Amino acid sequence: MNTIPWLGEYSGSTITVKHAYELVLGKMEQPSPTDGDIKVEYLNSGCLQWYGVEPNQEKKMWASPADIRNLSIRSGDLLIAEGGDVGRAAIYYGESGRIFQKSLHRARGYEGSDIRYLKYVMIALHGSGWLDILCNKATMAHFTAEKLGSLEIPCVPVEEQRRIADFLDAETARIEALRESRRAQVSILDELELARIGEHLSTAEKIGPVYAYFDVQLGKMLNAERASGDNQQPYLRNANVQWYEINTDDLATMSFDPDEHLRYELRPGDLLVCEGGYVGRCAVWDGRLSPCFYQKSLHRIRARKNVPVEWLMYWLRYAKAIGVFHANGNVATIAHLTGEQLVEYRIPIPEDGHHRVAEMASEIAAIRETQRKMEAANALLAERRQALITAAVTGGITV
Repeated sequence: MNTIPWLGEYSGSTITVKHAYELVLGKMEQPSPTDGDIKVEYLNSGCLQWYGVEPNQEKKMWASPADIRNLSIRSGDLLIAEGGDVGRAAIYYGESGRIFQKSLHRARGYEGSDIRYLKYVMIALHGSGWLDILCNKATMAHFTAEKLGSLEIPCVPVEEQRRIADFLDAETARIEALRESRRAQVSILDELELARIGEHLSTAEKIGPVYAYFDVQLGKMLNAERASGDNQQPYLRNANVQWYEINTDDLATMSFDPDEHLRYELRPGDLLVCEGGYVGRCAVWDGRLSPCFYQKSLHRIRARKNVPVEWLMYWLRYAKAIGVFHANGNVATIAHLTGEQLVEYRIPIPEDGHHRVAEMASEIAAIRETQRKMEAANALLAERRQALITAAVTGGITV
């Protein structure tokens, strides 16, 4: 019985990748030309996705004629990420004439080896978690030429490789079609949610500025000294705020003076709105932690009059979707929704906001529950795809 480190005990024979496939690491980016160099389009790890390779015609580097000969990409080559999401792999199908950067390995089969088989082996390897250990993802991971070349994989006859690859091509295409169908259904439900919000907003009896109905306050500026001082308290930042819900799994802390508690301490029912990064995304704080504060990347909103903050939350969801904030945010760089901008927006105001909010909340909860079920089913399909690939390339099932 053989042992493959990333797989465990394996009943068949093994081979290292470098003895089954020709491996070449790409070219270090060259900032200036030498004699005879020309600018040529290149691929890097950013062009490489699991579903395929997406060239970027704007990416060009200086290369010599020898570089172009040795590092050319042709249709059917397998590209493997050396850095970033190490081990990510996809087959290039496209024009010749491009080369590849040092963040990628190029693999070609020896003696008719099916390159698709190696692609599926790389998917199985990636899913095993072994690359996290092998490439030390705790720091900056690199899947070096030495690590890739010495990697042990099942040694499978060429005809069997083709049979496995044909089987997996068909089965993974069927699974991906099902997943794409569910993703389309989730998108339709997104559209339905926005349509229902829009219908409710359109029934409001009047229009008024945000400042007339809500109090808006920006959070506390971060300070390096406060991050390491005494009296550390948890605080929320924009990454914690999702649409309609707040994630407290990863909270940072900093110190707050007693006189700042009144100003920056959250109360149950406060609406938190992202000022930058995820502009306009918002959720109501449920008070699960006390005390809890909020950072400068968030606006805290409280009602002044008999209009619940949830009404503004739904308006913000709708406004974000239809591009209202693009008119004011600097979308050329990082958009920001300042307090000055936010309070001046004129929004629909209902006579009976609590009743309208209850209706919207019930409808949106039903839509979101259906979406969660579809997303859970898609996650199971992804697990099924991974398990099927691993079983097929390692002999766990006969195809």
